[in-house]
Amino acid sequence: MKKIYLICGLVVLLGISAGISFFIIRDTTSKIPDHITLVTMHEEKYDFSKENKKLKLVEFMYTHCPDICPTTTQKMKFLKRDLQEAGVYGKNVEFLTISIDPYRDAPKTMRKYMETFEIEDDGNWLLLTGNQANIKQDQAEIKELANTFQFQYRDPGNGFYIHSTFVYLIDEKNKFIKKFPMGEDFNEKDVFKKIMAEI
Repeated sequence: MKKIYLICGLVVLLGISAGISFFIIRDTTSKIPDHITLVTMHEEKYDFSKENKKLKLVEFMYTHCPDICPTTTQKMKFLKRDLQEAGVYGKNVEFLTISIDPYRDAPKTMRKYMETFEIEDDGNWLLLTGNQANIKQDQAEIKELANTFQFQYRDPGNGFYIHSTFVYLIDEKNKFIKKFPMGEDFNEKDVFKKIMAEI
């Protein structure tokens, strides 16, 4: 009887280990597809395969979000300050804030969001959305981009999205490095340490 319990225990342990390994491997091999292009808040094309070869901190959000998105953006401003003081912001790392609601978040709306949070328009923190002239395709590309990192979102019908709560650090080749919690749990000191360790 003890042998049966031992075998069953080992099978369960192996199953759990295999599951954990799957998720670790999936995350560490995640890479943004080269064909994805969006538009910036200035209506300029942003091609992920051709842009700056820097570390990128990627935030998914939407401007109508009442809580976690604006809180994350505000905390990213504190992180930006620390990275500027270290002399690496813009030189080695940039921020990307990507709307998951491109229908409402046109470039003009993204510029207003930037102004609301007093984000300096220095070319090192880009707000990305869909091209309004090609919105369905760009919405699909945003979804594909989010799915790369298992960032899930949906509109339940009231315009207030239900979404995952992670920010992602990616390397110069757009490959996943690490994810961090959004909102109040976003610890800019932890993110700073990880970024500095990768530079």
